[in-house]
Amino acid sequence: MNSDISLSGHRASRFYQGAAATLVANALQAVNFLGDRFMRKSQHSLSAIEDLYRHSMDSAFSVTETFLVTGAPHASAYYPRDFAWFYPDVLDPETIMDAQDAVRRARLLEKSVRLLLEAVRADVVTTTIVPAGRGRYLGVNYFSRPSDTLLGILAGLQQMLSAEVRASSYLAMSQCAHAGRLLLAEYGADLKRAILKLASELEPFDADSVRYLLCDASGPRSAATDTRAERRRFVTNACVYTTFAWAVQLGIVDEVELKRLLGRDLAEYKKGLLRLFGKDGYIRHSLDGPAGTPVSMVALDFVSVHRGFWDLNDASERALFSATTDLILAEPRFRIPSTFHFLVSADNPRNKMIHKIAAPAYQGRSSWPTFNVEFADRMLDFDELSGSDTYRACAQGILKDIRTATEVHGGYQELISEQGLKYRTWAYKGAVAHSWFPRFLSVWSRAYGTPLLRCND
Repeated sequence: MNSDISLSGHRASRFYQGAAATLVANALQAVNFLGDRFMRKSQHSLSAIEDLYRHSMDSAFSVTETFLVTGAPHASAYYPRDFAWFYPDVLDPETIMDAQDAVRRARLLEKSVRLLLEAVRADVVTTTIVPAGRGRYLGVNYFSRPSDTLLGILAGLQQMLSAEVRASSYLAMSQCAHAGRLLLAEYGADLKRAILKLASELEPFDADSVRYLLCDASGPRSAATDTRAERRRFVTNACVYTTFAWAVQLGIVDEVELKRLLGRDLAEYKKGLLRLFGKDGYIRHSLDGPAGTPVSMVALDFVSVHRGFWDLNDASERALFSATTDLILAEPRFRIPSTFHFLVSADNPRNKMIHKIAAPAYQGRSSWPTFNVEFADRMLDFDELSGSDTYRACAQGILKDIRTATEVHGGYQELISEQGLKYRTWAYKGAVAHSWFPRFLSVWSRAYGTPLLRCND
């Protein structure tokens, strides 16, 4: 899995899905988890943030890698969604250490996005792609079909295309942008077909004598926090809207074509989602589930993705965002004591046995540093677009505590437990999330007005 192969070479990749592919993929993933459990090397003995960052970037963007992944045990598989949720600032020049680092990042991003586009061309649009050797890949859905896979692919393309827009002296940036344009031209028709198919799959949902469109009205769809397998979730539907909006921005799909399928334009579609999920004055996590107190009905993943659902240009949208944010900030159960580390939700989810043995309970009483970074970034968006200074201090507090945790734990953690420790299950020993580190630095610079590290001096 670490062999240096060229995805654009002569040998075409082959993709498989179905019951047999899922069985093999599960077996491979079990081996990956067991290998991580018994063979993971001890953590690096660094504590200074500068040294931790350099070590992380050398690991995340090693020339031996074939795909951009985190340092988690399940990262032997590839997750298209991660390019939207977790890797949006891989090419931020302020986070790049030197010209060699820029080349490694651009090259690995291109290889990764190309593989995902090849999967789309093969009509394998799944949550997870598991390498099976010799250019063969298994497409498998864990829990349910995806709502954010295409979104992740578009995010990877967006990052490549915008690489040369940011002020940078690195030649690799313009080369990456050129490669992105070639990929868009080569695979644009395949993306269009997949996106229009997604639009055709939306289902009507009637509430209060109004007909809405949801991607998960009758069955759950997967997003970055999907282990509750709930229907009618805000985040899954926000991901689908953002996929359509980005596809229009990139010129992949004409909005007229989407309107024909949706029966409404994108602005109306978004307003409907806000009206449906925000009818109580805050953004409800899911329309399913028992009634409860307002704070038990919200979840941190409402912040969505970078430059995604929330543009906060409208006063009513800002009011919904602010009300939901204030619920989270005011509830002690959302916070690791004495910190600005926010947990995904106030209540425990339904934990299955596999979550206790192997995999994290994404939607539960654990803190994702990356979601906290996005929470901080949305707060800064709110302040900027409302002309206020409402949340900047809280955003700075979030980032400061993530820096502290990074230095204490010896790297940027994928998850932190409810007690503020490394997240641990039997097979999940608290992975270091190398590839998420640059996003943290990007938002830090925005919050404080100055870089945390001078990477390329």
